[in-house]
Amino acid sequence: MNDATAAPKPLDEVLLAMDVVDTLRHREQTLMRELDEVGRRAELIERLKDIYHAQGIEVPESVIVEGVKALKEQRFAYTPPKPSLSVRLAKIYVSRGRWGLPVLAVLAILGISGTVYQVGVAGPATARAEAARVELTQTLPEQVAALENEIGRIATQDRATALAATYVQDARSALRDENAEDAKQAIAALQALRDELTTSYEIRVVYGPDEPRSGVIRLNDNVPGNTLYYLIVEAVDPAGRRVERLITNQEDTSARRTSKWGQEVSEADFNRVAADKQDDLIIQDAVIGTKPVGALDPDFTVNTTGGAILEW
Repeated sequence: MNDATAAPKPLDEVLLAMDVVDTLRHREQTLMRELDEVGRRAELIERLKDIYHAQGIEVPESVIVEGVKALKEQRFAYTPPKPSLSVRLAKIYVSRGRWGLPVLAVLAILGISGTVYQVGVAGPATARAEAARVELTQTLPEQVAALENEIGRIATQDRATALAATYVQDARSALRDENAEDAKQAIAALQALRDELTTSYEIRVVYGPDEPRSGVIRLNDNVPGNTLYYLIVEAVDPAGRRVERLITNQEDTSARRTSKWGQEVSEADFNRVAADKQDDLIIQDAVIGTKPVGALDPDFTVNTTGGAILEW
């Protein structure tokens, strides 16, 4: 019967043979020299039997012979594998207990840092950039177009149309330059113009118990005749509400929004209104101008240069 069909050896014999090999390795320097000497095999086997007998272990001679043979054949010897990528990977895997937790901790920190950066920095920055792009390419251009169309439908004066065209050009130039702030300023001007055009009001001379003055006279060395006449007026819409207008003071060029101001008129119109009030303190013909929807400038029923004052 050959080795391929031989029955397997009992486990206890295999273990004893491995122990024999281990014993031989511990005494390798002396015993291996004896293995190399001719005719000393039997003596070596007897010596091993004596070693085990001294330890109280009875080992069959067949097992000792098998162990000696296994040692010569390097059957139970460990031969380190040759260096290779798979060997390096295996060693790394086996040593994961030392480096695994630190590496996982670092990866976790990097992951958290990446998430924080994405959520706290990169995400908002991307959102702001996208919002700015949408504002410049969609929102603001749409506002400009809508205001231009609305003003074009209601404007009835050439000055209003020309002023709207200027603001529209300013807004679109700013948008081409990707200057959102300048574009918004031009849009704000368009909105103010639209609001002015859609408002209608009357300009009335003030009078009554709470209005001690309905007019004032100014002496001015720079004006021929040295005298200027002003009626104190207010703007009132059809619902009786006061309407604020941007008024420029011709005496010092200051300007502010107000519903009451002094409107310069001719001496004849000033005297007519004064006479109207003198008889019963009521001005029967108090309305001296109207501003219809679509117009920027009021239509006056009195002679006026358009000059105004804010203090009297």
